[in-house]
Amino acid sequence: MTIDASRPPSYRHLCSSPGCDCGFTRRDWLRLTALSAAAAAPLLRTGDIAAQAFKGDDQPVRIGYLPITDATPLLVAHGRGLFEVEGLRVEPPRLFRSWAQIVEAFVAGQINVIHLLSPAALWVRYGSRFPAKIVAWNHVNGSALTVAPQVRNLADLGGKTVAVPFWYSIHNILLQGLLRKEGLVPVTRPREAALKANEVNLVVLPPAEMVSALASRSIAGFIVAEPFNAAAEIAGVGRVLRFSGDVWKDHACCVTFLAERDLAQRPEWTQRVTNALVKAQLWTRDNLLEGSKLLSSGGERRYTPHSVQALSKVLATTDYASYEASGVVQHRGWTQRRIDFQPYPFPSYTEQLVKLLQQTQVEGDKRFLEALDPAFVARDLVDARFVRKAIDAVGGPTRFGLSATYQRQEVLAL
Repeated sequence: MTIDASRPPSYRHLCSSPGCDCGFTRRDWLRLTALSAAAAAPLLRTGDIAAQAFKGDDQPVRIGYLPITDATPLLVAHGRGLFEVEGLRVEPPRLFRSWAQIVEAFVAGQINVIHLLSPAALWVRYGSRFPAKIVAWNHVNGSALTVAPQVRNLADLGGKTVAVPFWYSIHNILLQGLLRKEGLVPVTRPREAALKANEVNLVVLPPAEMVSALASRSIAGFIVAEPFNAAAEIAGVGRVLRFSGDVWKDHACCVTFLAERDLAQRPEWTQRVTNALVKAQLWTRDNLLEGSKLLSSGGERRYTPHSVQALSKVLATTDYASYEASGVVQHRGWTQRRIDFQPYPFPSYTEQLVKLLQQTQVEGDKRFLEALDPAFVARDLVDARFVRKAIDAVGGPTRFGLSATYQRQEVLAL
């Protein structure tokens, strides 16, 4: 079964823009509210949908982010005045603690430029039917599975609890694939529930709580974006067992996500936002240590609570060879960084993401996933017009080490 994008909505449209054909209905709104409530987020109000209405092409950029390296392009663009260079007004970025909170604020119109987990983008657009699209990738790789020091391999996680940041995350997808490959069974049960020796209990925790949970031994490990893995290493409470990029080569984690109404009614605004983010990625690639300082708690704007030491271990790391020597990195020939930056959203990735997510265990109603056709999602979820134009403006795809054809083949070790 595939989604029929041409089918007209059968319920009253709630969007305040009379010309919008996004298909967002009262039933869809109720579904989004229920899903968000299940994720422990504040209840959305129907009236908030009006906040996404047309405000003119000069509306300010209102960034929402989590304090992780995935947000780097948004924060660098803000910190270096790249939005203003594009003629945009910008408000101070808003920091959130969880993915559920950032989605709630985005849907409510409180923020209009966010970085979001790529699988969560599917959940928002198709599970909740909120009209929004991916316009660019924020980065590639940049996550890891970190475990307690006494855990030496995946098999040692049997009978234990591991945290993920969100059910709809690349972290949940890759972790479950690794566990199944090892002969372990991912389950979702209350923390006090008994587990079999071959079961691994998965729980959702905000990234900011993961290091302390590992230190207190309430979990045996977590898989999450940086720099929380680096922070656990530096604190001596955890060790990296696998890097996500060593499981799926140069995968996306977070993407830039905008309301579809902005793409349709404010295309010049959308282009200027995308231009700033592409320039931010290019600057970061050439200024890794400076980028670490800009993001750190010691930076002028204090975007994150992280130290330069933790951030530079991720962004400007020089110790990747030690992970190769220890066997943490199993694919030396992939020639990767712990995190890297390139903005183009490859359709092949989106198609593979849908296929893997359909095989992944998540809590809540996931029936919408069964109806998704991967090729359709690759065309419908992503709008690459703006990012291709922005990449061309800075010298083309080769500036980011990409093929001039904008094509690639996905490489996974699952």
